[in-house]
Amino acid sequence: MTKEVNLTLKLKQYFGFDKFKGDQEAIIRNVLDGKDTFVLMPTGGGKSLCYQLPSLLMDGTAIVISPLIALMKNQVDVINGMSEVNGVAHYLNSSLNKAAIDQVKSDILSGITKLLYVAPESLTKDENVDFLRSIKISFYAIDEAHCISEWGHDFRPEYRRIRPIINEIGKAPVIALTATATDKVRTDIKKNLGILDATEFKSSFNRPNLYYEVRPKTKDIDKQIIRFIKQNPGKSGIIYCLSRKKVEELAAILQANEIKAAPYHAGLDSVTRSQTQDDFLMEEIDVIVATIAFGMGIDKPDVRFVIHYDIPKSLEGYYQETGRAGRDGGEGKCITFYAYKDLQKLEKFMEGKPVAEQDIGRQLLQETAAYAESSVCRRKMLLHYFGEEYHKENCGNCDNCLHPKTKIEAQQALEIVLRAILAIKENFRTDYVIDFVKGKESNEILAHKHQELEEFGSGEDEDEKLWNPVIRQALIAGYLKKDVENYGLLKVTPAGKKFLKNPVSFMIVEDVEFKDDDDEGNVEGGGMVLDPTLHAMLKDLRKKVAQKQKVPPYVVFQDVSLEQMATVYPVTIEELQNIQGVGAGKARRYGKDFVELIKKHCEENEIERPEELRVRTVAKKSMLKVKIIQSIDRKVALDDIANAQGIDFDELLDEVEAIVYSGTKLNIDYFLEEVMDEDHVDDIYDYFMESDTDNLDDAMEELGEDYSEDEVRLVRIKFLSEMAN
Repeated sequence: MTKEVNLTLKLKQYFGFDKFKGDQEAIIRNVLDGKDTFVLMPTGGGKSLCYQLPSLLMDGTAIVISPLIALMKNQVDVINGMSEVNGVAHYLNSSLNKAAIDQVKSDILSGITKLLYVAPESLTKDENVDFLRSIKISFYAIDEAHCISEWGHDFRPEYRRIRPIINEIGKAPVIALTATATDKVRTDIKKNLGILDATEFKSSFNRPNLYYEVRPKTKDIDKQIIRFIKQNPGKSGIIYCLSRKKVEELAAILQANEIKAAPYHAGLDSVTRSQTQDDFLMEEIDVIVATIAFGMGIDKPDVRFVIHYDIPKSLEGYYQETGRAGRDGGEGKCITFYAYKDLQKLEKFMEGKPVAEQDIGRQLLQETAAYAESSVCRRKMLLHYFGEEYHKENCGNCDNCLHPKTKIEAQQALEIVLRAILAIKENFRTDYVIDFVKGKESNEILAHKHQELEEFGSGEDEDEKLWNPVIRQALIAGYLKKDVENYGLLKVTPAGKKFLKNPVSFMIVEDVEFKDDDDEGNVEGGGMVLDPTLHAMLKDLRKKVAQKQKVPPYVVFQDVSLEQMATVYPVTIEELQNIQGVGAGKARRYGKDFVELIKKHCEENEIERPEELRVRTVAKKSMLKVKIIQSIDRKVALDDIANAQGIDFDELLDEVEAIVYSGTKLNIDYFLEEVMDEDHVDDIYDYFMESDTDNLDDAMEELGEDYSEDEVRLVRIKFLSEMAN
């Protein structure tokens, strides 16, 4: 039993823990015995200890292959911090200079280094292969092993070259570790690494402390997120977005609303990224807005919420990202915003990829959609996806269990589905089966001549919204399964065949319906009504200001701006900048009298402003606008700017008009002198000076056929820029 005691003693000596978690001890013994090992352990389960401790106890150096430079640094610092000598752990990657690489090699050769972290790209470099062949390797640890599989959520082609390189360097036991893997991915990893006989350790994927919720993604998503964060003051959280642009925008909006937030994505330089990670760990900032590049290298136990602004590309990605919440066993709220059109966008991104890759991507997306749209316990669905059964009827910690929907009887529908799948020889996926039972003569069905089968159209009298939930819930109930090798093909299980012989009640919950939020043009605080009295007063004030400034009224504020003011009642200069067409310059120049009038009107009439949460937006300085302003400052011809930005001339004028309307001054005289007659410019300018409206149709009618629409628009830009800004 001394060996038993020793391991626990070593754990205490090196890591300060009194006892192992879960399967850790059994995994470590397996590695010490020189056996190949496969570890499937959810985020926060203590995977890294499974290779760190044995590396310290074995002869030679353990090679840890990891895709994440940030994680390597983090873990190397932790291990070295626990040791009396420096250099027990090192990493080799593209961030090191020659002197640092020489130091690493010297420490390895002198036997100090027990743990070497390597990026897969560095592992394949000839000079590194030659060096590693000359040292004793205790074992290879492949972290984030799901990167090997195209069915994983983070496929990296260079991971598929790991086994050939290991063979070249020298054989040693392999331990593969991942936090998320379906049966399909597990098989893929073991095959590719040549460790089909590896001892497998699989921990439960259930994280009872995590609360899962899916919300429809509506126009007030920013407001909902800000409200949620304000209701959880001082708590740490991560918000995931799919694009870098959205990360930047959302971080700026949060900052404008007094939330300590920072953006994080691969486009930022490494110094900024490291600083942001450190600030998050040290609680200088509360919220990180990130692409999925963030979080894998972060071991912060008290992240209290993870919000998905965009639906992830796969359930594995979703599980891994939500798994960063509540690692200490405390509260962890996981909220996802879902809109069907986001899925369509993700499908569009796949176009141009190899057909096989598109196919895999689509199926992974369908699993995500199934999770989002289903009214079944979220925990049950997630665990089922990872091949684990969850037997409780109500987990009590997800939106579907806290607000359960009424169940309906679907015995007959299930019979129809099972018979249909058997009739088409268990060789097709969900969407094909649904088309078949609905009697839809798709090209694929006609090609297989399946419209001639007796079961074709056997469900056409049922509500078509029924089929997805019936199939999903039949999978969870064990009447159907998906073929692991040909992922997605529906097979009837022995339980399903038994059900057909002796049908029993099959109660299901219908899917949640996500309506597309398409009511464009609603002003902030949608659904509110314009205040006609205030609107008339604002128009009078605008007229007075215009007369005083000797400019037409629309130069001060456009009609649409006044309408919004009379709807949402802005009473400060900051709030005024949230009004369409009002930039910071315009708000400062003209705003004081307007906000004072609105404030007085609200007080006198005891009007309750829509104050529940006033979200400050940030001036959307989109890159396009910035590039246009810079180009005009450099006096680049406008048609050349349009070409350079890949837009037509009309679109360019739209952008330039938006820029000057919101209060930015632009000087386009250099271009007008080149393309227009000086008298024409003066005539159009005088027209706008005397007109009560900036309406283009009115101007064209008044000025006559001597002037083209482009000319009128160009001079209107000059006029507004000089008079209004």
